[in-house]
Amino acid sequence: MTAEIAKFTTEQMIDMVGLFSPCMDDYLYVCDFKEDYYQISPRAVNRFLLPSDHFHEVEKVHKQFVYPEDLDMLLVELELLGQGKKTFHNLHYRWIGHDREPIWINCRGRVLNDPDGTPHYLVGCINEIGAKQKADNVSGLLGEFSLGIYYANYVPNLPDGFLLRLGLDEFRDINESHGNEYGDYILRKTAQCIERNIRSGQKLFRIVADEFAVVDFVGGTIEDARELYRNIKLSILDFIEENKYKAVYTVSGGIVDNRCIEDSYESAMKMSEFALGQAKKQGKNSCHVFDAKEYETYLKGRQLLRVLHHAVNHDFEGFEVYFQPLVGASDGRLSGAEALLRFHGENDRMVSPGEFIPILEESGLIIPVGRWALRQAVDACKEWQKYLPEFKVNVNLSYVQVLKSRVLSDIKGIIEEFGVRPSSVCIELTESGYLEESMHFDKVWNGLKDYGILLALDDFGTGYSNLHCLSDLQPAYIKMDRSFMVKALSREYEYRLLVHTVDMAHSLGLHVCMEGIETKEELAKAREAEPDYIQGFLFGRPCSRAEFNRKFFGEETA
Repeated sequence: MTAEIAKFTTEQMIDMVGLFSPCMDDYLYVCDFKEDYYQISPRAVNRFLLPSDHFHEVEKVHKQFVYPEDLDMLLVELELLGQGKKTFHNLHYRWIGHDREPIWINCRGRVLNDPDGTPHYLVGCINEIGAKQKADNVSGLLGEFSLGIYYANYVPNLPDGFLLRLGLDEFRDINESHGNEYGDYILRKTAQCIERNIRSGQKLFRIVADEFAVVDFVGGTIEDARELYRNIKLSILDFIEENKYKAVYTVSGGIVDNRCIEDSYESAMKMSEFALGQAKKQGKNSCHVFDAKEYETYLKGRQLLRVLHHAVNHDFEGFEVYFQPLVGASDGRLSGAEALLRFHGENDRMVSPGEFIPILEESGLIIPVGRWALRQAVDACKEWQKYLPEFKVNVNLSYVQVLKSRVLSDIKGIIEEFGVRPSSVCIELTESGYLEESMHFDKVWNGLKDYGILLALDDFGTGYSNLHCLSDLQPAYIKMDRSFMVKALSREYEYRLLVHTVDMAHSLGLHVCMEGIETKEELAKAREAEPDYIQGFLFGRPCSRAEFNRKFFGEETA
C-alpha cells in the first residue's frame, strides 16, 4: 500500500492532537521527519519519563525514556519509516515510567508523504498493552481501574460513608468442582445479589478475582454497612436455594469507615483488604470492621517480618540462643538446659518471642532460623559436656519445620557434625499440630527416636493434652505447663491431679519435668509429687551462653 499524501501543516496536526487527546485514553502523536520534531498528548508526560509533550531531536530524546533493551529495535524502525521503506508502523516495545520501571506499549502510526513522495509525518497513537480494563465483562460491573478513578475524584477529602469489601469464601472449590465457566456464572449471580441491596448513590465494582467493593459516599454509617452485608448474605442464600444447592458458598466482608482512610485509593484498598482478611481469619461468613490500632499492630508485624528477613540474610544478625537450666528434682543439681530463641530488633530492642516466633512460622523463616538455633544449642552442649559429661540440651521444634523441611536429616546431620551423642539432645514438641495423625509426622517422630534422640511433650496439662499421645507417641519426657503448675501448687484438687499424672507417667516409663518453679515454697510442694526434673526462675532465668557458662561452670565461653 502506498503512503498517503500529507494534507495538513505541522501546526494543524499539532492542534488536532490537542483537540482530540482529552477524548481518548490512548496517546496521540505526530512525528515530523523533516523538522525532526515530536508532539504527543500532554497526558503522556504524567505517565512516562518524557521531558515534555513536544521536543526536537527525536531519536536523541527517545533514548531518555525508551527501555534500553528496546532502543535499537525502535531506531531501526524509525530509519525505515523516515526513508520511505515502510509506510505503516506497528511495534510492541517498552517506555519507562516515572518509577523507572518499564511499561509495555503498542505504538501504531501511518506515514504521510509530501507530494514529491518523500516521508514527512508519522501520525498515530500509543496505548498501554498491560493497561487494566475499566470494566469486567464476567460480572458486568466496572472494574478495579474504574474504582481507582472514582476515588481520585474525591481524595483527599472523602465524603462521609464507608467501603464494604466482599470476598467469596472457598471460591476456588467451585471452579475446581464445576469448571471456570460455572464459576463465572456464580460471580455474575453474586453481583446481582449485591446490586439488589445497594441503595441510591452507592457504587458497586468488581475488583480482584472473587472480590467486590461497595463504595458509599452518601453518608452511610458502619451500622448501615453491617445491615447491607447481612442483606447481601440473605440474597445469596436465596440464590443458592433457587439454584438447587448446586454450589453452596458464603461471603465475608471487610468494612472501612471513610474517615479512617488517609488520602489515597491505595490506602482504601490496603485497609479494606486487611479488614476482609480479618473476617476470613475469624472463620469466614462474617464481616469485620477496620480498627486502626489492630491495623497498626499488623503493620508493625509486617515491618518486623522485613527486619527478620534481613537478619536471616545477614548471617542471623540479631538472633541469639539463651539457655535456662534444668535441674534434678531431688538434689537441684544441673542436668541440662533448654535452648530458647531470642531476637534483638531495630535499635537493639529485645523483641518478645511471642511476637516474632509466630511471624517466623507464618513466613517459613522458622526453617533456617530453627536450623541455626539447633546448631548453636548442640555446639554449646558439646562444650559443656567437658564439665558435665551427661549434660543434655532441649530444643523446641516448630510444626512448620516438621511439615515443610527435611528436619530429620537436618537434626541428624548437625548431631553428627558436632560429634555429640544423639541422647544428648531432647526435642520438645509444643504445637497441637503434632498431635494430629499424619504419616509424615510419624516418620519424623519415629526417625528421631530410632536415632536415639530424646523427645518431650511440652506444655502438658494445657488444652492440647491427650492421654492417647502418651501411649501412641511414647515420649521420653512430659513437661508440665507453668499455668497448670500455678493452679496445682495452690489448689488441692489440681494438686491431686498433678500427683496422679506424675504417677501415671512413671508407670509408663516416662520422666516428668515441672516448669515455672519460682519460689522455695513452690519447690517444696512440687517435690512432694516426685517429679524427675525442675525448671524455673528459682534455679535460673534464661541467659546468654556466655552468662550460663560463667554461672554454672565458672568459665568464659570458648
